[in-house]
Amino acid sequence: MQYQLQLKLLETMSKKNIEQLITQLLTELGEDPNREGLKKTPQRVAKMFTELTSGYATSRKDTINDAVFQENIQNMIILRDIELYSLCEHHMLPFFGKCHIGYIPKGHIIGVSKIARIVDRFAKRLQVQERLTQEIAKEIQDALKPNGVGVVIEAQHLCMMMRGVEKQNSVMITSSVLGSFREDLRTREEFLSIVNKAK
Repeated sequence: MQYQLQLKLLETMSKKNIEQLITQLLTELGEDPNREGLKKTPQRVAKMFTELTSGYATSRKDTINDAVFQENIQNMIILRDIELYSLCEHHMLPFFGKCHIGYIPKGHIIGVSKIARIVDRFAKRLQVQERLTQEIAKEIQDALKPNGVGVVIEAQHLCMMMRGVEKQNSVMITSSVLGSFREDLRTREEFLSIVNKAK
């Protein structure tokens, strides 16, 4: 109970700090934080950042819970087109796209919704796409100890689209393959062919 109280207090303090920083930022940008349209902006932004970085406060236990089941299955399992939203750590602008995950079980499978929750756990942090891809693959590998894991992320980055080079149609693709997905070319090709099918 005391621990939950401390977490709640820390969350409140963090939100208050963010609100003060956003108020200062609005002033530095030449805006009036007291005008009608901006009065509640600091609170809204604080709430938004708390939600978009909630992955820092979650553990594997929180994400997966008891949804790992014993099953004697050796076929490839793939979940495609998992929606993904994250914040680029370089400019704190969003990047978004789809994540595709495949694994070959070795005695255990995981509840399908938990795969999407794993993606969210790591996406809801300040990220770079390259690291995010590896973290998701490693988490599934560590949690299930499967024969192999493959993760592919396709994403568009607003830090590239709305600033800098302003390239609107570029898509970044990253992959991470572990175990049999790395060691066996046929396994990797099967995974990638299913991921790319119907595009």
